[in-house]
Amino acid sequence: MANRKSKKTTGPVAAANTRAKSENRVKPKAKTGTKAKSKSKDYRHPIPDRTALLGYLETAGWPVNADQMLADLDLKGQRMRDLLVERLYKMVHAGQVIENRGGEFCLMAKLDLLAGVVSGHRDGFGFVVRDDGGDDVYLSAREMRSVFDGDRVAIKIIGEDRRGKPEGKLVEVLKRGVREIAGQFIRERGIGLVIPDNARIAHRILIASGESNKARPGQIVVAEILVYPSQVEQATGRIVRIIGDPKQKGIATDIAIQSHSIPTEWPKAVRDEIKSFGVDVPSAAKKDRLDLRGVDLLTIDGEDARDFDDAVFCERSGDGWRLLVAIADVAHYVQVGSAVDKQAILRGTSVYFPDRVVPMLPEVLSNGLCSLNPKVDRLCMVCDMRVGRDGQVTRAKFAEAVMRSSARLTYTQVGDFLEGKSDSSVPRALQPVINELHALYKVFATVRQRRGAIELDLPQTKFELGEDGSIVGIKVEARNDAHRLIEECMIAANVQAAKFLSKNKIPGLYRVHPKPDVDRFDELRLYLLSLGLKVPHPKHVVPRQFNDLLAQVKGRPDSAAISMAMLRSLTHAEYTPQNIGHFGLALDAYAHFTSPIRRYPDLLVHRAIRHIVRGGKPGRYSYGAGEMERLGTITSAHERRAEEATRDVEAWLKCEYMENHVGEEFAGVITGVTNFGLFVQITELQIDGLVHVTSLANDYYHYESGSQRLIGERTRKAFSLGEAMRVRVHRVDLDTRRIDFRPVAAEGARNSR
Repeated sequence: MANRKSKKTTGPVAAANTRAKSENRVKPKAKTGTKAKSKSKDYRHPIPDRTALLGYLETAGWPVNADQMLADLDLKGQRMRDLLVERLYKMVHAGQVIENRGGEFCLMAKLDLLAGVVSGHRDGFGFVVRDDGGDDVYLSAREMRSVFDGDRVAIKIIGEDRRGKPEGKLVEVLKRGVREIAGQFIRERGIGLVIPDNARIAHRILIASGESNKARPGQIVVAEILVYPSQVEQATGRIVRIIGDPKQKGIATDIAIQSHSIPTEWPKAVRDEIKSFGVDVPSAAKKDRLDLRGVDLLTIDGEDARDFDDAVFCERSGDGWRLLVAIADVAHYVQVGSAVDKQAILRGTSVYFPDRVVPMLPEVLSNGLCSLNPKVDRLCMVCDMRVGRDGQVTRAKFAEAVMRSSARLTYTQVGDFLEGKSDSSVPRALQPVINELHALYKVFATVRQRRGAIELDLPQTKFELGEDGSIVGIKVEARNDAHRLIEECMIAANVQAAKFLSKNKIPGLYRVHPKPDVDRFDELRLYLLSLGLKVPHPKHVVPRQFNDLLAQVKGRPDSAAISMAMLRSLTHAEYTPQNIGHFGLALDAYAHFTSPIRRYPDLLVHRAIRHIVRGGKPGRYSYGAGEMERLGTITSAHERRAEEATRDVEAWLKCEYMENHVGEEFAGVITGVTNFGLFVQITELQIDGLVHVTSLANDYYHYESGSQRLIGERTRKAFSLGEAMRVRVHRVDLDTRRIDFRPVAAEGARNSR
């Protein structure tokens, strides 16, 4: 319920309300009251928890208002009523119950309703990502008139769309996802409008006279929503902040932060709480911990890294190795329910933009006490592993420890040392550790290959920015063995963390990666079969077969495009307390343990391990299964939010860079084929653009989905996925983050005609 005063509802909710009032019956006050009364002695909180309230409504058998509940549950006074109503509205927002227009609360399941979050599309329609994990439900543009991307809604399935997917009808908005929207302020016929920067929000926000805050047309602004849209009215708002001019350098990140509602300010409660932390680890905190200060643990990160949350050490041990992966002990500083903890949940993850970082934790922790800086004492949680010469971890132990990093090394330094380019890039005393890490990595890599983990070693794009935030250059950096050895060490520790959670039966978040979506993989399969490749059926595909496909196309000019197409067929990994394994890594159990400074799920895993290490019992842990499920949903959503925000900024910077190269030619490869044209990626810059079908040699073109080709009707000229194409930059549009290319050969063909 975005607005509690609004009781308007339709369909099954109204029907339930009518039934409750029309049937001549007496509500089972004595029965439900007695049951609630007998249980109330067990509640630590004066109000029953969500599970108890759901059970109460199930027993009642019909919708019940707050006053009736208050009497049935033997709760008295206005304070009790306020607490009960507050909990009920939290259950409404969570999609567990819904309030009808008679003010009665109904079970969603009894009304055949589904709850979920709206995912909008730039073309006006949308989908509801269901809470129960079922297939996304299509919402037509008409149903989307009343909602924004990110809203929590209750819907009813009314049939199927043209593709055979479930189609829904909006019943109720349970909770609004956004209160402020960033976008460009314009005036049309004297009427002020804000066009959202977020392409998933197709609405325009009307700005009433006197509510523009002196914004000039064309400026990027932040509008506060005053009235949300309905079936007959547009959303209205007022401008609360002016971000700046679209051409202003460095504005892309400000826009993304506002568009995706990423928190950046620390509340007063957090600022007050962190004053007690100091800059050094207190002596008392080091007691009763495993002392690793005499061990040459070291960090290996990128040149521009500022927070170091993982350190490694490796030495020979018998026929194998001893591997230590030490991770910053964030759980020691961030207590459950503290102000910092609550803010960390709201953020979910640190967001890494090209020009700045929005951290999950305050700087006193992320760059200070929790950062494993060299030559200073730091608290850590260590995973001590024994690895056989076959690469199998034979024994692992977790412990709270204190350490002192011996050095802060970079991937470039370690890579140069391993490749023999420099003998001095790594301190001589630490070279044996690096050599053993590299030896162990080679064994781990063999094990990885043997179990069939997907190997998509894609290059990374790095943006070079000027002092004013403008884009200076774009570099594509390939990964080296330094990246890979750290990755394998982290994977080893994460696997042991997942096994620890499972063995001790304690609630925690696993990092799961389901099998590829059947429909998406089937499209890929048809394309690969057209190339003469052997492709498994989507229902029986295993990770090893992905690698077999990559091996089949290795060396082909279209190998990069095929790799990207295979990557797109994979589903997104997420966090959940239900362990279903990790498809991409070909692992039965996997959890994120190695980055608690920047990922909240890692902090939760640390807390679970710490609870058991200290002798705690799973039944007395701070979190239950339901709470962990909720946190998994939240952190997965925040991870997607961070990815979308950074992708927006990168797209903006690429457009800004290409504005200076309009008219220039580049070598590219076709990475996507549609009925309206070709998507081409400039190889040296990893920048994508569209070659519209009208830019091709004059002909009628038809799209073949199975073979992923565009074929000319008259000339029979075909354009296929993975095909090389030289293009000229024709137009760049910063507002839509769109780059248009024209094929060089086609320009000549059209001119000759």
